[in-house]
Amino acid sequence: MTIMGFAQRLPVHFYTDLQDVVRAATEQAGFAALLTDDPEDVAYLTGFFHHPCERPVAVLLPVDGPAVLLLPELEAEHAQVQNAAAELIAYPEFPGIREPFAFLTDRAHGRVGFPPSMSVGRLELVRAALPGAELSPTDLVMRMRYRKRPEEVALHQEAARITDLMLVEGRKLVEDAIAAGGELPSEAELAAHVSSVGTGTMYADHDDVVVVSFLAGGLVYAARNSARPHGLPSAYRLRPGDTFVLSLGCAVGGRFVEGERTFVLGEPTAEQERYYTAVQQAQQTGTEALRPGLTCAEANKICLDVIRSAGLGQYLRHRQGHGIGLGMHEPPWLEDGDPTVLEPGMVVSNEPGIYVPDHGGYRISDSMLITEEGARPFTAYPRGLADVIVPV
Repeated sequence: MTIMGFAQRLPVHFYTDLQDVVRAATEQAGFAALLTDDPEDVAYLTGFFHHPCERPVAVLLPVDGPAVLLLPELEAEHAQVQNAAAELIAYPEFPGIREPFAFLTDRAHGRVGFPPSMSVGRLELVRAALPGAELSPTDLVMRMRYRKRPEEVALHQEAARITDLMLVEGRKLVEDAIAAGGELPSEAELAAHVSSVGTGTMYADHDDVVVVSFLAGGLVYAARNSARPHGLPSAYRLRPGDTFVLSLGCAVGGRFVEGERTFVLGEPTAEQERYYTAVQQAQQTGTEALRPGLTCAEANKICLDVIRSAGLGQYLRHRQGHGIGLGMHEPPWLEDGDPTVLEPGMVVSNEPGIYVPDHGGYRISDSMLITEEGARPFTAYPRGLADVIVPV
């Protein structure tokens, strides 16, 4: 289904309403204000997306005043064009005769929370510039980001539609090469093709594309290269008998989705079938485990125990999954060490995988919305073994 004229950018009232909710949580946590320089937090609170660099960009959100967006003068027009939901305070340049955070000296007083991701160097600049503030680390904004609002869910859903299309077109490139009787595409050629499909679809179908550092694409690897979970696409050309992984995703309105499938070129061997079936069963069990009230650690164990029970635990290299939102990877973590309780509105990846040295990797991933009834996948590309066999 094609969606023409889809609006990626959320309206200003989305952010002003959200700021009120965050203010209430901030006051309840005992803070007078929040100050964050995390680019994803900035986008979450104001709708301003930017390319992070040495010049500070930060949001100050007092409990009793308007949101303030501190940014360099060269970004001010950019923020206006994006209808950033904040009062703009622009400083001339960095490092500047006057330190950028000094422009907030009269705005920040009392106990001010900052994100743990703020660098030590940046924190020292803030401390010197805001002598009237008692700075204290907090992950409050990140925790507020866990549960997606309906407008965000719509963005994730559209990102999933495009991710599924990228999977279809990636497979088709391989099938077309087989039908033509020529050489098969390389990992790098496949990666470039699906990236073009993803970005091209957005610019054709959407109004006001929100550009983030990763817009569409992903990792593509085949045969023994795929035994490295985050291997980068190479010049290796696919061959009959290979497995190959399309680990793809995109961001619509800055909200990410990932969808990953492992394909087999030709009739699978008994070994390939065993590996794939174990991962497919783990992913299905993982879906059933993603329900409100269960902890991330519990869901992770239920999912990965399927692979361990199949006698393949030695090939595990990573957790069940992770949170997804304005970051492709963000908390909470579906891992043994995360006691976070799953709640409706969370979006997480469900991506168990195994990685067999000198053979290949097998991973199936869907981005999931946690609902009152359980988990619903955004991505819909088929997962059965018969669905991922590419005849040669």
